Amino acid sequence: MFVSNSMVRKVITIDKEASLFEAQERMSANKIRHLPVVDSQNRLTGIVTDRDIRSAMPFSLLKGDDNGKEKAKIAALKVKDIMTANPITISPMYTIQDALLMIQREKVGAFPVVDSDGTLTGILSVRDLLRAFVNVLGINEPGTLVGILVEEKVGQLKKIVDAITEENISFGSILVARHWEANTRAVFTYLLTNNVMRVKKKLKALGYTLLDPMEWYLDQLPKAVEEQ
Repeated sequence: MFVSNSMVRKVITIDKEASLFEAQERMSANKIRHLPVVDSQNRLTGIVTDRDIRSAMPFSLLKGDDNGKEKAKIAALKVKDIMTANPITISPMYTIQDALLMIQREKVGAFPVVDSDGTLTGILSVRDLLRAFVNVLGINEPGTLVGILVEEKVGQLKKIVDAITEENISFGSILVARHWEANTRAVFTYLLTNNVMRVKKKLKALGYTLLDPMEWYLDQLPKAVEEQ
């Protein structure tokens, strides 16, 4: 799945000469946290976030106190004074996997999406990525997650799929994750049913060890985190 299929196309933008208060009002009215800054040709020149605005606002104004001097000082600020110029962007032809890795690496909440000419074509946020993965994984439909510990060898996944489909159960998705034990993998099947007792018994009879998805996750946490 490409970024172009998951991004928001109707992007709320702002001009660099706009005031700080105008940027704040536009974010509040549209319930957004990232505001791309564009020129008259819709080319991206920067981005301003709700955090940028909070950092520029005196605490008294954030509380709503009526302080004329502070308001006048802030009113003189423009978007160009607080925006991040030349922000990190993403191409519409990147995959959502690329976007997820970039967001993790860059530690940002959203990427403006630009074409090869630097023209803004959309914006992709963490929320958009989550929505895309929910659709990919099929977890927007009622179902049950079943975890299975398998040997790392060819044919294991087919064996599991065959065992489940023989029970006339449909798949929402299948994930294969690394496991801390050597030569093993953790397979997580999201099955579109709440009645999984028979298939669990069948998998056990085939020699598989079932995993509790929540316990599997907790076992991955560093000891220092578990003790806090």
